[in-house]
Amino acid sequence: MGAYKIRRGQIEMKILHTVEFYYPSVGGAQEVVRQLSERLVKLGHDVTVATTNLPERKVSTHNGVKIIGFDISGRAATGYSGKDIDKYKRLLTEPSFDVVMNYAAQQWATDLAFEVLDDIKARKILVPCGFSGLYDPVFKDYFSHMPKVMKKYDATIYLAEDYRDINFAREHKLSNIYVVPNGAGADEFGQTYAGDIRKELGISADSYFVLLVGGHTGVKGHKETVEIFKKAQLRNATFLINGNDLGGGCTAWCKKQAKHLRYSLNFKLQKKRLLVKDLPRPQLVAAYKAADLFLFPSNIEASPLVLFEAMASKLPFLTADVGNTKEIIRWSGGGLLLPTTKDELGFSHVDIDGSSEMLEAQYKNRSVSKKLGEIGYRVWRKKFTWEIITKEYESIYRGNKP
Repeated sequence: MGAYKIRRGQIEMKILHTVEFYYPSVGGAQEVVRQLSERLVKLGHDVTVATTNLPERKVSTHNGVKIIGFDISGRAATGYSGKDIDKYKRLLTEPSFDVVMNYAAQQWATDLAFEVLDDIKARKILVPCGFSGLYDPVFKDYFSHMPKVMKKYDATIYLAEDYRDINFAREHKLSNIYVVPNGAGADEFGQTYAGDIRKELGISADSYFVLLVGGHTGVKGHKETVEIFKKAQLRNATFLINGNDLGGGCTAWCKKQAKHLRYSLNFKLQKKRLLVKDLPRPQLVAAYKAADLFLFPSNIEASPLVLFEAMASKLPFLTADVGNTKEIIRWSGGGLLLPTTKDELGFSHVDIDGSSEMLEAQYKNRSVSKKLGEIGYRVWRKKFTWEIITKEYESIYRGNKP
C-alpha cells in the first residue's frame, strides 16, 4: 500500500477510481465519479481515473484529476475486446495506490478488476450501482460468483438502503456494507445564471415548463413521457427532453416526435410544445431552476442523480417506482410516485393514463406542487450535497466505520 502523506493535519491518499466512461462523456456514472474525484482532489488527495479511451478527450488531466484511457470494451458476461487489458490490470495492482474504487458492476472497468483482486494491495472499494442485470439470464453465471467476489472488498457502497444490490449483499451475509446516497453540488446549483434560459429556449414566462433529463438510451422514459404529455390536458405548456445522443437509442424517435407535434392541430390549440435538446451544463442547471416540474418515468435506474439535482433546484418531481425512487421520496418529501408495474427482468413501466392524471393535478395545483419542491430543497441542503457526500466517501476510504 502506498505511503500516506500528511497535509494540514490530514492523511493524503493516492486514489484510483475506475469507471467505464468519464469526462468529456456525460451520464449518471460519469457525473458521480467526476464529482467525487474533483472534490477529493480539493480535499488534498491525489486522484486518478481509469476509464475508456475516447477520441474526443484531448487532456490527461481535468480539474486536478488525472485521466488514463484504455482501449477496452465489453464485460465479463459477454466478453472483452481491446488491446489494453493487461495494461489495465497492471495499473490496478500498482503498489503506490492507497485506495482502488470500482464504480458500477457489469462493465469492463469493474469486471476485469475481479480477476486481480487478490493482487491489489490497496484498500478495495466496490460501488455496485444497482445490479441492473440481476434478473437477466445472460448474467446468471456472473452473479453466481458475485458473493465470493464482493467479500474480497474492504467496503461495498450502496446508493440505497433497499434495492436489489444491497439486498443481494445482505442475503449473502456480507459485512462490508455502507450506504451513501447520491447528491447534487451546492456550489454548482448555488450559482446564478447570467442569461434568461426560458428566453434562450423560446419558452414564454407563463408557459408551464416540464423537464426530463436523461441520455437517449431508450430506457430513460422518453417515449413514456411524450405519451404522458400528449395525453395530459394542459394548456400553454412546454416539455423539454434534455439528453445526449449515445447512438442507437431513441434520439431519432424523440426528434421526429418533436417535429411531428410542432404541426399537430391539437398541440397548436392547447399551445403545447415538445423540445429535444442537449444543453451545456450551465444552461441545463438553469433549466432545472426555471422549470415547474420534473417528470421521470424511467425504466431502469439505481439511484437517479437527476432527482437530487431537481431537489437542488427546488423543482418538484413525479417519478416511476424505479431504483430507489420510493426511498428518495421518503427521504426528501420532494416528489410523488407515478403508478408503476415491473416486468420479469425488473424494468419499470408507468401507467400512461394514471401518470397523465398526476401531471394534470400538478399543473392545476401549482402552489401545492411548489411546496413539494421547497421541502425537497431543504432536505437536500441538509443531507444530499456533494460536499457532504464526498466526505462520507473519504471517511470510508480511510477505513472509518459509520
